[in-house]
Amino acid sequence: MEIHQIQRGEKADYTQLMAVWESAVMATHHFLTQEDFDFFKQMIPSYFPHVDLYVIRIEKCIVAFMGVSGDNLEMLFVSAESRGKGLGKSLLLYALENLKVNKVDVNEQNTQAAGFYERFGFKVVGRSEKDSTGKNYPILHLSF
Repeated sequence: MEIHQIQRGEKADYTQLMAVWESAVMATHHFLTQEDFDFFKQMIPSYFPHVDLYVIRIEKCIVAFMGVSGDNLEMLFVSAESRGKGLGKSLLLYALENLKVNKVDVNEQNTQAAGFYERFGFKVVGRSEKDSTGKNYPILHLSF
């Protein structure tokens, strides 16, 4: 397996992070309404300063990133073009081994993501009927 170099993300990366976010969400979050997609697209940049960002670049372009706060994986996104290449796995293993992450929340309707985390040993320990913004997207709370 190819080793992916993981670097700290910074404020100058926010535009590229949003491009990855948009590409990833359009490829995986088919359950979102357009209105909610637009809502989250406006909200996401405000979350970046509150997490430790880690990125994978290929030829200076960010193709995947994650945000971590304490022992919680707050976000992990891989651009649509880069899916299936082990980037998400590299980020998650880095988070588990180096950052002591042991919790993640995932949209229940995003069955690919839920399955991804479960393959690495995460187990569902709770469920919320609504997401953190109060929208009707059930959230699975997973723990390692």
